[in-house]
Amino acid sequence: MKLQSALEYLITYSWAIIIIAIVAVAIFEVLSLSNPVEECTLPAGFFCPVMVMSQNGLMQLDLVQSTQYPIEVTAIGCMTPSSFAYVVPINNPPANTIPIPVGSNYTFSVQCYSNGTAFSGPIKSIYSGSLIINYTNGYTNLPNTIYGSVRVSVTR
Repeated sequence: MKLQSALEYLITYSWAIIIIAIVAVAIFEVLSLSNPVEECTLPAGFFCPVMVMSQNGLMQLDLVQSTQYPIEVTAIGCMTPSSFAYVVPINNPPANTIPIPVGSNYTFSVQCYSNGTAFSGPIKSIYSGSLIINYTNGYTNLPNTIYGSVRVSVTR
């Protein structure tokens, strides 16, 4: 009789623990879907407050520049591992640059690459890579390159 009582006690609590675990996983999934990862690290004077990654690897990147002078972006690339092979020149005739005044922003569409091929991943997967931006300083007209990193969830 005592053995049966002990067994019923263990089975009841086992089911309770399983149900609590399932609820905890469900809550975690809902929270992780509603809070996508958006991390962008760039040198001083540049930041990207908004990034959205599609399943096909196309990232929408809002670049804000707060350097001392206006800039003209000439090329941008997103890849892992870091390489200049996927830095794509800006196609914006006639100058093929994107001017960004001091304190302003511009939203770029950038194809991200992973190990030599265009990135693709399911929703909620995470892309981590390098960001390379070539630009010309509006005051000195000298070319510059900045290097950064991005970590973003695929959300659409």
